[in-house]
Order: sequence, then C-alpha cells, then structure tokens
Amino acid sequence: MLDLTDRHARRFLRVLSRRARLYTEMITTGALLFGDADRFLRFDPAEHPVALQLGGSEPADLARCARLAADAGYDEINLNVGCPSDRVQSGRFGACLMAEPARVADGVAAMRAVCDIPVTVKTRIGIDRDESAERLHTLVEATSAAGCDTFIVHARNAWLDGLSPKENREIPPLRYGVVHQLKRDRPDLTIIVNGGIRTLDECRDHLLAVDGVMLGREAYYNPWLMAGVDEALYGDPAPVESRADAVRQFMPYVAAEVAAGTPLTAMTRHMLALMLGLPGARAWRRTLSEDARAPGAGVDLLESALVRLEEARAAIVPRAA
Repeated sequence: MLDLTDRHARRFLRVLSRRARLYTEMITTGALLFGDADRFLRFDPAEHPVALQLGGSEPADLARCARLAADAGYDEINLNVGCPSDRVQSGRFGACLMAEPARVADGVAAMRAVCDIPVTVKTRIGIDRDESAERLHTLVEATSAAGCDTFIVHARNAWLDGLSPKENREIPPLRYGVVHQLKRDRPDLTIIVNGGIRTLDECRDHLLAVDGVMLGREAYYNPWLMAGVDEALYGDPAPVESRADAVRQFMPYVAAEVAAGTPLTAMTRHMLALMLGLPGARAWRRTLSEDARAPGAGVDLLESALVRLEEARAAIVPRAA
C-alpha cells in the first residue's frame, strides 16, 4: 500500500469505521533512521487503533524503529515479510525474508525487547513456485518462538522473479485453505487472512476459520465498503449514514490540515473512489482531482463536489423501457 495509506487516507477511513484497525503504508527502517522520522510517524489520535508497518531486516535497526513507534503512540508494530518488489528485495527485506526465518525471528525478538506494544508479522504463504506450506510453517514456528503471536497471511505465494508487484497480487493463485489450515494447526496463534477479499460476506465466511481479515486495496479503491464493517462484523451501529455524511464528517479534519498548510489534494486524492458505482461519480472525481489543485482551494470544495454530484445524477435521463 505504498503511497496509499498515508495519515490522511487513514484518517478518512476512520470516519467510515470506528472499529477496524488501520495500518500505515510500509515504512523502511532506513526512512525512519536516516530520513524525516517525524513526518513518517505522524498520525492523528482519531486513527487509533493504528499499526506501523515496518520493512527491514537488521535486528538492531528494527529495534530502534520499534522504540520510535512505541514512543510515537502506535498500537502495534507489523513487520512486512510479504512485499515482493525488486526494490524491497534489493534491501533484503519483504517476501525474500521468508527464506530467512531465523533472521525474522531475531528481528521480532529485538523489537519485543525494547517495547511493550505487540509485534506482528505480515507474510505470504510461500515464495516462488513452491506450493508446499513448509516454508510458511517454518517461519511461523521460528517467529512465534521469538514472541510473535499474530500473523497476517496474504494467501498467495510471492514470485520473486519475473512478476511485477501488481502481477504478484493477481497471478499467483489464492489458496485460502493454507491459511485456514495454519489456524487449525496453531489454534494458540491469532491468524488473519489477507488477499483478494472484496466483500463483507467473504469476510464473514473467512471469520468462521480464522481470527481476522485484512482488507488492502479493496478498502482503498472501494472505501464505502468500510462503512459497513462496524455493523456487519462487530455488531455496532454504522458511524455514517451516507457517503455525503462521511464527506461532511471528514471536513473539519480537512479544514484544519489546509489551515496548517497541507495541500487540499493531499486529502482529496484519497476520496476519489468514495462514490464508486454511483451515477455522477465522474463529476465527483473530476471536481476533486482538477479543482482541488486551484490556488486557494479549500474545504468548501468538498461541499461543491457534493452539489455537482447531485446535479450530475439529476441530469441523467433514465433509459426508455
């Protein structure tokens, strides 16, 4: 979710669900230790519960970053052992670490030694064309022995050669049964399934076999799905009544950020897909993507976008029977 689930996206998603746990985009240890750590770690208090997802492989560096995350107030540190991109592999982290379970375990142990918040692992079910579950189970055994009790498992292998990151999300087959079996084999662990899940009905089905479901790109590119999470999966009232209500609940945050000097587009780019599937959605997207760039554009543009959405919907002539 690089360049997607930044703090503004997470704050918008929090409007849609009070209960879902939010995760940052993967942030490398190098970015925190040698870059602008305050910028990468910043989040709004309303985001809780929120987890920092780390990419790295050196235990000492991971420990230093874990301390930073704990001091910043994060609720969880999640070590990414699932990203298959070439850039990540060249830094010796991500999915290639599935081949080094002892190193992953050392990293988990180092992080747990310096902070009290949970340390979790996100992984794939395997790497390359080896479809046995042995590598996954070896990784889980090693890291659970180091103190990790929660695993988020993307139910695809990561092919480390020959596929782009996008292709790695589509071509290796989904094998949810491997994740379900892991839960049966290790009922003492919290097992969360990820990958290709697109509806709340699918979430409910998976929750019969595992402890949780992670939604990635579906939550971002179809954010209105998240508005049903609290009621459907937690039995709580939905936090918003309509998409327009969600926009208006987000507006005070947008106004405060714009007043602090944040470009309006930093927020509106995460809202483009909110009206997905509705008549007039194109007018909504056009207003947010084009007009938000105008000098002096502010939070009032969101209200204008809602008006243009309704005007576009009203102008649609029903097809004759």
